[in-house]
Amino acid sequence: MTLRGIGPSTFKRARSSSIWQLPFSISTGFHEPLRVTRAYSSHHKEHTQDGYDSNKAALAAGVGAAFVAGSLFYSFYTDKNQHVLQAKSDPSKKSPVETRPDLPVYTLDEVMQHTSKEKRIWVTYGQGVYDITEFVPQHPGGSEKISMAAGTSIEPFWMLYGVHKSPNVLAILEKYRIGNLSAEEASEATANMEDPYAKDPRRHPALKPSSTKPFNAEPPPSILADSFITPVDLFYVRNHLPVPDITEKDYNLEINFKGKDYTFSLNDLKKKFEKVTITAAVMCAGNRRGEMTQIKPVKGLNWGHAVIGNATWSGPRLSDVLKYIGVKEEDPAIQHIQFEGLDTDVANVPYGASIPFEKAIDPKGDVILAYEMNGEPLPRDHGYPVRAVVPGVVGARNVKWLGRIVVSDVESDSHWQQNDYKGFNPSVDWDTVDFKKSPAIQELPVISAICSPDSGSVIKLNPNNSISLKGYAWSGGGRKIVRVDVTADSGKTWYSADITDQDTRKEPRHWGWSLWSIDVPVPKGTSEVELWAKAVDSSYNTQPETFANIWNLRGVLSNAYHRVKVKVAA
Repeated sequence: MTLRGIGPSTFKRARSSSIWQLPFSISTGFHEPLRVTRAYSSHHKEHTQDGYDSNKAALAAGVGAAFVAGSLFYSFYTDKNQHVLQAKSDPSKKSPVETRPDLPVYTLDEVMQHTSKEKRIWVTYGQGVYDITEFVPQHPGGSEKISMAAGTSIEPFWMLYGVHKSPNVLAILEKYRIGNLSAEEASEATANMEDPYAKDPRRHPALKPSSTKPFNAEPPPSILADSFITPVDLFYVRNHLPVPDITEKDYNLEINFKGKDYTFSLNDLKKKFEKVTITAAVMCAGNRRGEMTQIKPVKGLNWGHAVIGNATWSGPRLSDVLKYIGVKEEDPAIQHIQFEGLDTDVANVPYGASIPFEKAIDPKGDVILAYEMNGEPLPRDHGYPVRAVVPGVVGARNVKWLGRIVVSDVESDSHWQQNDYKGFNPSVDWDTVDFKKSPAIQELPVISAICSPDSGSVIKLNPNNSISLKGYAWSGGGRKIVRVDVTADSGKTWYSADITDQDTRKEPRHWGWSLWSIDVPVPKGTSEVELWAKAVDSSYNTQPETFANIWNLRGVLSNAYHRVKVKVAA
């Protein structure tokens, strides 16, 4: 499959006469490893078995080294002794790329000689040369991975993850500064680099970014409650990597089952299978993370409460496609369905996730391979030409730009399945966390939010001394919202909101969100009021009162009462 705008050619090393390729071990899904070099073709995109934990080969230069260099400095950014991990990218910051007259000048050839503990491990950034040898034993991913970064520039990866250019990360990096490159050599080291985000699509100006590279943004909360179906342009965007530029002509979906690959074009998916349409909300695991940080900082984007949207999705059922290639519901060897996106990093490692086989194979699970959103072809930011829609399940498993499915006995080994999007108890910190001990998030808990008024607003009371509120509520797993409770006096008196729009399907296939509104009475003489909202689903699950007892170091599952403070106009 041909991808435009990203891939190994995007990150070229001018100093090297060749680009190293990183070998991976791939899996057919049933522990039949095959050694290949990861690459794209018009028919096949290999599946990596080792993903982000691969320690396969030491590279002194090239794309693989750039990727691991980025991994190294991501570990600086996520130092496990620090919790503040929300610094935003600031491309205008130049230090430490400029020369320092108090330090010696080295050449690129000299830097490339320092690729081991014995010779010291050096990397470059801008005009800076850095000796990171002493940090190698501290690296959470192991010393072998950092050794791959030796002797090259970290800038190609930093272009992929602009968040590294925060002042905090640059300050930490500068502590390892040992010298300078000349301006000419610093320019040569990055002369052929291209911006991997140059071909990202344009976005609606109302979207509020939490990061720009990769692009992650949410709409103003007040817009969400205006429509049961969220307009495509105002649907939140959650990207982990550059948006792939894929044409319908080039697109193929590959499904691997027991060592055999089955390939489907977009036309195959449209013509060979029944088209079904579902209404489903999709929500990021980090929705409302910003509120959780008020208890204690966490790792992750500083999201507000609009990282959720409700849309209609159309395409074939995944269960129909799986049965077409011979997958049997009663096959005891199958436990998981793995998804791989066509969005990749500089080492061509794709975004990946998996869901339980039972969810995928059950027609009532309503998992679809969507090629339409709100009756139109998927936009690029939302997975064109095909994405997985797994209703009732966290957005991280609804893989966009779907390129490969693996029918497997094991979960996806991707970083995002194994080492991210998991919950922990409030006492677990970065010194004690063990991601292997926590299951990957699938269904999300019940949640609600007040979309209007905004926190900090000055409100004129209604004639009956009330404030008009509206918002959304939703619960994962197909559970219906049966009630939304609101209070204006810290829980002394509760009022039930009116459900104004709601999915008509019955639980446990109630995939869409519910919109609600209420005029809540305010105590007379009040000049400032804190409004609380909590939802109750059809299993009588309700939201916890505070974040204190659900705090976790990743800031996910942030579903405590939603609270908005407003002032009352005199």
